[in-house]
Amino acid sequence: MSKPVLPIILLAAGQSSRMKGRDKLLEQVDGMPLLRRQAMMALAAHSGPVIVTLPVKPHPRYDVIADLEITRVPVPDADEGMAASLRRGFAALPPNTPAAKLLLADLPDLTIVDLKKCLQAVDLKSTNSIWRGATSQGQPGHPIIFAAVHFAEFAKVTGDNGGREIVAAAKDHSVLIPLSGQQARRDLDTPEAWDKWRAENPDR
Repeated sequence: MSKPVLPIILLAAGQSSRMKGRDKLLEQVDGMPLLRRQAMMALAAHSGPVIVTLPVKPHPRYDVIADLEITRVPVPDADEGMAASLRRGFAALPPNTPAAKLLLADLPDLTIVDLKKCLQAVDLKSTNSIWRGATSQGQPGHPIIFAAVHFAEFAKVTGDNGGREIVAAAKDHSVLIPLSGQQARRDLDTPEAWDKWRAENPDR
């Protein structure tokens, strides 16, 4: 079965406020900055457009994805929290988009296989409206695919809750897709978390 042609929104406008002056999205993973890795992975997994929310220019994150065929969406109010990126990312979707995948940029263990597995689980003819990556133990994580019925709700989100209320309201119409290990949830927000991850993954 061919995969649906759906856009992906990659959230990359955060300030790395817990990184003590470093930018987590510029940390090297698999021989390149993490943001570039995630954007290239999204391009490889999706036939639809890749939309990346970013801090306003000038910012070094633009440099590491300068040559990629993606849509860059500046978020001037990014200091509000994740909601600002969500509002602008979903507003940038092409007209008549049936569903869109939301991906956090700071999940270095996610793979192209994971993104494709979540994409293949989508059934827009069913009564479900959210499809979400999970750990192998069933803990919900990312990526999350939202059917278009939810798009208008993202125009109203505020603060830093990441759309949790939208997900919670649709729990009876949600599907969890188990991925390997903790890949769907392991984000790296502090230097200590990065040090631990690098010790566990010396070849990456």
